[in-house]
Amino acid sequence: MQFEITEDYIEHIQLLIEEHRDDELLKLLDEVHHADIAEIIDELTLDEATYIIKLLDSTKTSEALMELEEDVRERILDNLSAKEIAEELEYMDTDDAADIIAELSEERKQEVIQEMSDEEHAEHIVELLRYDENSAGGLMAKELVKVNENWSVNGSLAEMKAQGENVTRVHSIYVVDDKGKLKGRLSLKDLLTASSKANISDVYIDKVDYVTVHTKGEEVARIMQKYDLEAIPVVDEMGRLVGRVTIDDIVDFIRDEAERDYQLAAGISEDVEADDSILRLTRARLPWLILALLGGFVSVTVLGTFDAAMQEHAALFFFVPLIAAMAGNVGVQSSAIVLQGLANDSLSGSLLNRLIKEILLSLLNGAALALLLIVGGIFLLGFDFWFGLTVGISLVSVIVIASLIGTFVPIILDKFGIDPAMATGPFITTSNDIFGILIYFSIAKLILGF
Repeated sequence: MQFEITEDYIEHIQLLIEEHRDDELLKLLDEVHHADIAEIIDELTLDEATYIIKLLDSTKTSEALMELEEDVRERILDNLSAKEIAEELEYMDTDDAADIIAELSEERKQEVIQEMSDEEHAEHIVELLRYDENSAGGLMAKELVKVNENWSVNGSLAEMKAQGENVTRVHSIYVVDDKGKLKGRLSLKDLLTASSKANISDVYIDKVDYVTVHTKGEEVARIMQKYDLEAIPVVDEMGRLVGRVTIDDIVDFIRDEAERDYQLAAGISEDVEADDSILRLTRARLPWLILALLGGFVSVTVLGTFDAAMQEHAALFFFVPLIAAMAGNVGVQSSAIVLQGLANDSLSGSLLNRLIKEILLSLLNGAALALLLIVGGIFLLGFDFWFGLTVGISLVSVIVIASLIGTFVPIILDKFGIDPAMATGPFITTSNDIFGILIYFSIAKLILGF
């Protein structure tokens, strides 16, 4: 049964905090899951949240901290001393601890690391901080279980038991040589059924999927998804086993990337939250709004060049929003499909084949929509044939052009190392508005002859 956090429950906790009834508070929260602790903290004031963090055991609060939104966690950490933060980090996996440390200022980082009592844990965290946060090195944890290929099966069991105490979940047992280079993986079944006198080299599986510390997070996610992996080992430039990336880290990475791409597609240039300051939200939104405004000026200028056409055929003006909207919608649809293909690494075939496919697809969609528009316009709105034909041909042409722009702009941006998510939203919509209006009136000029 899911734990329910009601308003009365929160008020009860606030009362216990206010009256410093710590024993009752500890008893109340003793069996509460760390994810629910995070949700409770999110409902409290900063001082109340800090009180909870300091009161509860770090084994629980360290996990709860990772569940909080970054801005909430940042405020709580600012309210803790360097020693108190260090105590929380001692109970975290190295990858989570590195994420927390990365959010602190340089001065604060040094203070916290120096306060850590477990030097090996601190060294591992410092090592992880050297890698790009969106690479395998930045995503990996140092905690894993490994055995040497020259060890006996019987001798390995004690070592594996000791290593396993520091690992939350043992997804795989990795095999290395005397230099620490990854050689393969060990099946638990083979380990249990092997003779105790046998060596690991006799029973391990030499085929193992792995990534390097510099492999991009997107590629790590693709490999793990393709081969249904719960964890994947990470090696350095010399092939030495240095860590592993687990499925929970990849899920978090994919979620963060999806949120970032969604914001880019919506015209938000920074990673922001609804509760961020007005200044930060303005800074994130304004650049794309300026671009849209400039695009609007261009659209107005284009319309101005066809002033005579609108005076002679005033009905043309009423279809400008329709043409612009269809251009924007088709462009966003096309770019969304390409973005999905780029993210999944599933785009195949040559650019020429993709060009032909997009032209055929847009011609089919455009013809169907144009036919509906012409028939509806003639019988319901009283168009004459040539006016209906003008709008219909314009619609087909605009859909074809918008589809091609939406397809190739993300591909070109990706080839130049620019996030293709920038191609959707305001960029595609604005550019297609301009081209749509230009194409519409140019075709109208050819057919209606003004």
